[in-house]
Amino acid sequence: MRTELASEPGDSDRPNEDFAGVGLPASGQGGSVVVLDGVTPPKTGTGCLHSVPWFTARLGGALTELTVSLPDVPLADALSRAIARTSEAHAATCDLSHPRTPQATVVAARWTPDTVEYLVLSDSALLLESPDGLVTPVLDDRLALLPRSALATDALVDSTLRNMEGGFFTAAADPSVAARAVAGTVPRDQVRALAALTDGATRWVERFEEGDWTDCLHLIRKEGPQALVARVRALERSDDAVTFLGRSKRHDDATAVYVEF
Repeated sequence: MRTELASEPGDSDRPNEDFAGVGLPASGQGGSVVVLDGVTPPKTGTGCLHSVPWFTARLGGALTELTVSLPDVPLADALSRAIARTSEAHAATCDLSHPRTPQATVVAARWTPDTVEYLVLSDSALLLESPDGLVTPVLDDRLALLPRSALATDALVDSTLRNMEGGFFTAAADPSVAARAVAGTVPRDQVRALAALTDGATRWVERFEEGDWTDCLHLIRKEGPQALVARVRALERSDDAVTFLGRSKRHDDATAVYVEF
């Protein structure tokens, strides 16, 4: 099995708010990948004493551990437990009801000799490649489907769309949000490789349109996850007229994990 990981902050002066973990149980049977993209907080505050990297490290670490230590617990239940554990760690000091309490997108995949189980919450991506080369993206597209006018101000996103019916969902302080994730299971012999990507890495497809999801996975296989991140950075630097980035920040934290069975 081949496993490769690359993660790079969007700004060298700011900590990376992404998290990536690979869990390989001592039994040698199966494994897991967990990727989180922390939501950059507004300048007005979050009601929390802790940083986004603090949150993603604890939530990602808890979820990675649970995917390995509780192999019979579905990924959605494991995410729910990880959120509850993380919330308990700072409920006494922070206002977890604040709409911008630290939160993150989530991608998780777990494999055994028989199955590959997956979970995606919010706008990160999981790519599954079949033995015949077909690449299937697993996406939670609720944020992408919202009208652009609804995303005109960050305050509106907080008050009417974030973790609300008719909006989109992220992993924050409420364990029940795990049930909102896109989740499923496929036979292990139908998956040759997979890749988990935060939206800083998916820009190569979704923003710059340099290729489709199949091209993206083939690039990662051939040149490695770091090559994908490097290409995204080059495209970001060249987009002086913000033709592709629009109102998005110039550089975003970018993480890619590749697993080949």
